[in-house]
Amino acid sequence: MATEKEKMIAGELYIASDKQLVQERIACRKILKKFNDAEPEEVAEREQYCRELFSKFGKDAYIEPPFRCDYGYNISMGERSYMNFDAIVLDVCPVKIGDDCLFGPGCRVITATHPLDYKLRKNGGPEYGKPITIGNDCFFGANCTILPGVTIGDRVVIGAGSVVTKDVPSDTVVCGNPAKPLRKLDY
Repeated sequence: MATEKEKMIAGELYIASDKQLVQERIACRKILKKFNDAEPEEVAEREQYCRELFSKFGKDAYIEPPFRCDYGYNISMGERSYMNFDAIVLDVCPVKIGDDCLFGPGCRVITATHPLDYKLRKNGGPEYGKPITIGNDCFFGANCTILPGVTIGDRVVIGAGSVVTKDVPSDTVVCGNPAKPLRKLDY
């Protein structure tokens, strides 16, 4: 029988109040507290905290504090990728961020979701998630939100304040709520 953690990562219904998951979220928050409280010049220390948390933290990747996530171990961040202030990644399922991606301030990457059936949501009922995959060389304007299950191709531009609810093909500019294609990029 699968553990609640195994079900969570697989995108199946799981119980978030499971003892192991609660302990792992607390451990993550303790590392995030150190990361977020580090002095501005303690860049190497903050990088080490990210390497401790994430499944992959690429060479020359950088995150401005404050930063929040659920577990950290479901996040893979590519080389030279950058997240500006106030980023949140709810990583109940895998989040794969490619190389050379830039996130403006206040961006949200959300794999977590809840059942539509209100009866299942009562009394701390089960939750689930859907993985998010982001290609290489993407730019996310300030306050973008990427919703569960979305795949974003390479060289995509997401306009500020957009809510991405569907997959975005490579070389596309999208904007709005919900985000809609504005144009194809022609390199």
